[in-house]
Amino acid sequence: MIDLSHITSNGRALFLAYDQGLEHGPTDFNDETIDPEFILKIGLDGKFNAIIFQKGIAEKYYSSELKNELSLIVKLNGKTNLVKDQDPYSPLLCSVDEAIKLGAVGVGYTVYPGSEFEAKMTEELATVVREAHAQGIPVVGWMYPRGKNVPNPTDPEIIAYAARLGLELGADIVKVQYPGSLESLKHVIQSAGKTKVVVSGGKKESEEEFLETARIVVKSGALGMAVGRNIWQSKEPLEVTRKLKEIIFDQTC
Repeated sequence: MIDLSHITSNGRALFLAYDQGLEHGPTDFNDETIDPEFILKIGLDGKFNAIIFQKGIAEKYYSSELKNELSLIVKLNGKTNLVKDQDPYSPLLCSVDEAIKLGAVGVGYTVYPGSEFEAKMTEELATVVREAHAQGIPVVGWMYPRGKNVPNPTDPEIIAYAARLGLELGADIVKVQYPGSLESLKHVIQSAGKTKVVVSGGKKESEEEFLETARIVVKSGALGMAVGRNIWQSKEPLEVTRKLKEIIFDQTC
């Protein structure tokens, strides 16, 4: 089994995601959040288990001196949201070796199960797993059902299938959307087997809705959450972080 201790604390994890610039464009940002230094400071001050960057942000903003304070997960693939008329494909943009040289102690890769390009992405993820495990670092699989073969990407059974795919391909952690209830999330976790599950934060309507999702994540037995906009779009990101950490790392929740 791959050691997850560099990106977890006592069997739980909270990751700060900042790969939205490639995936969504600048519409998610304001004058503060468009600056990766601002996000990096939240990650450091909030003592997240890891921060998630694409390779360009990691190269220009993350230094090796930070490794003992904030672990780095490099997202190896990505796409824009500009192409609308075809099923999604997220190509490999960074190698495992490149990510390690940038200071990464973990890597991530998105697969869109159900896309007509699914086979290419599963093949690439399998290669990433092989190369990362040879270096002793974990792989997080973003498992997001998408495409014309997936009429409802939030269907709990589809999300459970996606989590199972991550297990079958060798991912150490799968990142999935919240499937809507405690019972369905438990089913997703069961489907993932020994592969750990983190739930994406998405963008909730309110802070309380977001924190309630976190409570359900903890009750389900999932590893934790990977959150972005619910933290750094908040007027008080460190206060939201404090509340979230109380939920995720309080073993009595």
